[in-house]
Amino acid sequence: MTDGYGVGLGWRPEIAGLVAGLPGLRFTEVIAESVDPDRPLDPQLHALRARGVTVVPHGVRLSLGGAEPVDDARVTRLAATARLLDAPLVSEHIAFVRAGGVEAGHLLPVPRSRAAVDAVVANVVRAQTQLPVPIALEPIAALFDWPDDEFDEADFVTEILERCDALLLLDVANVYANARNRGDDPAVVLDRMPLERVAYVHVAGGAEHDGLYHDTHTDAVTPPVLELLTQLCSRRRPPAVLLERDGRYPPAAVLHAELDAIALATGMAPIT
Repeated sequence: MTDGYGVGLGWRPEIAGLVAGLPGLRFTEVIAESVDPDRPLDPQLHALRARGVTVVPHGVRLSLGGAEPVDDARVTRLAATARLLDAPLVSEHIAFVRAGGVEAGHLLPVPRSRAAVDAVVANVVRAQTQLPVPIALEPIAALFDWPDDEFDEADFVTEILERCDALLLLDVANVYANARNRGDDPAVVLDRMPLERVAYVHVAGGAEHDGLYHDTHTDAVTPPVLELLTQLCSRRRPPAVLLERDGRYPPAAVLHAELDAIALATGMAPIT
């Protein structure tokens, strides 16, 4: 994505009207698996496209971090969704969601090992052969580390992106959550990420429970995450920053205030 997309809000059916009512909106994101590329586009998404809003399909089911080869049918569907939306790129996670035919129902962290790098790269390269646009990969928030980790998070992500020449979907809230739960400095972790590959940025809310910070997507964005977002923008301004909200939707005025806070933190224009 090129510069100038500004602040966005993830499209979800529950807040579709609010997203459509944002006068300054230039881009949004839709869960890729919620779009059926063999059917006409949802009228609300179609209306956004008609007014020039870029819609990025964000996959959650490819399981690029799985030991098994990525499912060609799922990649074909993601490619068709990208074409239907005329998207400039697609995004997915460095994670796995199934193994041995068992669906986890969640994004699960992969061990930060050399074998896992090989598996992720093989799946991304396999997907790239079908995708009509670049793919951006998002490191997830995890509440635990595997005992056989061989890389720290920044080196793990850098190794994967460089080997498959992919872009980075940097979730600042995930960086904060992982660093805090590991006892690391989030700003130091941020500095070691391959920021030159950032396609766009996610930000989301979270909360602390039992001594761990959870990336909930159902709470407000916390001040430390906004501060980390400001630090990112002072180092390297991303093309776009998107707020993810996936439940416990607050009143429109509250979401507007949160979007305004993100605009202030990034120095980007308000979209409300």
